[in-house]
Amino acid sequence: RLYMSYNFDFSNTGERKGYSLLRPVANFLIKTKYKVTYEGLDNLPEGGGYIVAANHITALDPVIIAVGMGKPMHFMAKNELFQNKLMGWFFEQINAFPVDRSRFDEDAINYAVDIVKKGSILGIFPEGTRSPDFTPKKGKGGVCYIAKICKCDVVPVSIYTCDNAKTGTRLTVRFGKPIKHEELKFDPESMRMKDLRYATGLIMERITELWGKGHGN
Repeated sequence: RLYMSYNFDFSNTGERKGYSLLRPVANFLIKTKYKVTYEGLDNLPEGGGYIVAANHITALDPVIIAVGMGKPMHFMAKNELFQNKLMGWFFEQINAFPVDRSRFDEDAINYAVDIVKKGSILGIFPEGTRSPDFTPKKGKGGVCYIAKICKCDVVPVSIYTCDNAKTGTRLTVRFGKPIKHEELKFDPESMRMKDLRYATGLIMERITELWGKGHGN
């Protein structure tokens, strides 16, 4: 982890002390910047131990989702955000942890697995990066690798904008019904990419279906 200026503590998978203090700030920030409508919150399982998978359109997506859920959520963030010590500290306090997108980041994957196994909620953006045209793109296998190891369900979430997520515009965040672990059809005897591709495709398909509903009524 020599590439990071901020020394992230991968041994601590608990909720950070600053999370509850920063939550009101995050709530104010989101309400000031966007007009957000949340739908399908009743689809969220009780407790934790699952993954929330969403399409990715803005840097604030994790905060937007967490504010709507009203529950602590841990999420992966690109390691570049942790190269500044102050920003690294801030992101850690809101339960973010760094991942190196250029390789199979064993530290980040193991940390994510521990989060889910300990009964917390893990947020992931399967696309791996923000969509340049704000539409859902093809997903990567990381989310399914974690889901397979944890034997957990995945809640699909869509974030929809009709105006490129400009400040002051409307966003609709829609939570879908959990995709049960059995639906992902993992082969317990194999970690082949073919196995993960089906599950990744299914998750992105559900996200895209939710996204396709636009702003609804």
